[in-house]
Formats: sequence, structure tokens, C-alpha cells
Amino acid sequence: MEIKVLGPGCPKCKQTEKVVNEAVAESGVAANVEKVTDVMKIAGYGVFGTPAVVVDGEVKSVGKIPTKADVVKWIKK
Repeated sequence: MEIKVLGPGCPKCKQTEKVVNEAVAESGVAANVEKVTDVMKIAGYGVFGTPAVVVDGEVKSVGKIPTKADVVKWIKK
């Protein structure tokens, strides 16, 4: 599973990355979490608000910090 946290590195982006990493660790799901800071790559997902979370190519959250419960729901299929 590929999870991407999109954002330039603002405090909300860092918090989102932390929430995603905690959710992955607690759920036991094998996932690769990547931080994407390149504005052109972020725009390539059609995302123009950050932070954003992309799970296996599907944008799940834009412009807010997701809850850990939301992230777990997205990764446990």
C-alpha cells in the first residue's frame, strides 16, 4: 500500500504525517508512507489545498488534518 502525505511542510502537514504514521503503526497494515513536498507533484493529484492524503492513488483528504480513525478506515480494506 502506498500512502502519500501532500504538503509543503507547514505545521498542519507535519501533524497529518504524524497521524498517518501512527495509524499505520497501530493498524499493523504494511504501508509505505511518503511525504510529497513538490508543488508540481501535489498539483498533479488535482490537489490545490494542503495537507492532503492519497492512498493507493486515490485522494482521501484535502485541506484538513484527518483523524487517526479516518486514516485507519482508509487503509483497512
